[in-house]
Amino acid sequence: MNGCEGNGMAPASPRRGEDAAEDERLEAWREFLTAHAVLTDVLAAELQAERGLPLTWYDVLFQLSLAPGGERRMQELAGAVLLSKSGLTRLVSRMEQAGLVERRPCPTDLRGTIAALTPTGTAALRRARPVHLRGIREHFASQLSDDETRALRSAFGKVLEAARLAAGKMIEAVMDSRAV
Repeated sequence: MNGCEGNGMAPASPRRGEDAAEDERLEAWREFLTAHAVLTDVLAAELQAERGLPLTWYDVLFQLSLAPGGERRMQELAGAVLLSKSGLTRLVSRMEQAGLVERRPCPTDLRGTIAALTPTGTAALRRARPVHLRGIREHFASQLSDDETRALRSAFGKVLEAARLAAGKMIEAVMDSRAV
């Protein structure tokens, strides 16, 4: 028997053990990226359709709302946003034109620029938040059991910790190479 005769199953893979586990991890990575892309598109479409607000704008407004006084240096904001790190200056310019944020020089460092929420931006965030949270609950959270939620948080916590450690080491290496 060759491994598939009479049992309706595909032939046994010649790869075993570590190779199979590695394949599972790579498939999990692919599914994570796909789920993120699809969910982000769905959430963006809902927010745009219901509130006329791009998801990237929501991200900026939300990150500013977390900061004391609703303001952050542009460099700090670039590190905080989750969806649109490249082109942040252009994004904030468009938001400024829409009256959602304002920019001004940093009082402690004239090379720096502060981005701050305006009352219009705060109101837009307040209107958009229920739509966004409903979408997260409907398309993500409701698909997971309590155990799956805890497992994801644990797994992503480990991944984030390792990634932050690796990023710190990369920055140290770049700084060390510049000191030479």
